[in-house]
Amino acid sequence: MNELLSQVTLFGLFISVAAYYLGILFQRKIKISFLSPFIVAVFFTIAILLVFDIDYEIYNQSAKVLTYLLTPATVCLAIPLYQNIELLKQQWKGILAGVTVGVLINGVCILVMSKLFGLEDIYYVSLLPKSVTAAIGIGISNEYGGMVGLTVAAIIFSGISGNMAAPFLCRLFRIRNPIARGIAIGTASHVVGTARALEMGRIEGAMSGLSIAITGLITVAITPLFVYLF
Repeated sequence: MNELLSQVTLFGLFISVAAYYLGILFQRKIKISFLSPFIVAVFFTIAILLVFDIDYEIYNQSAKVLTYLLTPATVCLAIPLYQNIELLKQQWKGILAGVTVGVLINGVCILVMSKLFGLEDIYYVSLLPKSVTAAIGIGISNEYGGMVGLTVAAIIFSGISGNMAAPFLCRLFRIRNPIARGIAIGTASHVVGTARALEMGRIEGAMSGLSIAITGLITVAITPLFVYLF
């Protein structure tokens, strides 16, 4: 099977797109908010690889075109931000304060939990950049001697859990302001969470996309402080 699929150039791309489309149909049918098309696509793709015993490397090789599209897709997040530039100018102090507080709370929570569970430095440093994009998180982990694999796993988990739980948590805590919702999602769950924010609304998506950049910058700036505190 692996030898046959290795000859099919766009096998991985087909599986990925089909899985996401299935996720859209599933959500429309089931109407359960935390089962977003992204989440369904992830589990469907994993199931296909396991059932047919397909090596991940073969799948990844034939789906690399999606990886190449990640950069322009991320840049496209600037479009809704530009469309709401006046709102950004009016609320920039609140936005900056919200992201800063979110990053600090993230760092404090990881610090406290690491102390409570007696984690070693390498694990603490690996978990610290869990709420930023992978490119920044991997850089931070490498810089301070963390485990890149653990960092990537933590980043993926943060994104997926944020994507799933964002609508429910916003309802639970009665967060109705679209700016606050977007800032919270982007600060906690980076790009994967932003995908859900875009589904929730244009302003939510714009603010979440902005939060990704600000969160990355602040995380890089404060990481030495938290490493010192540990």
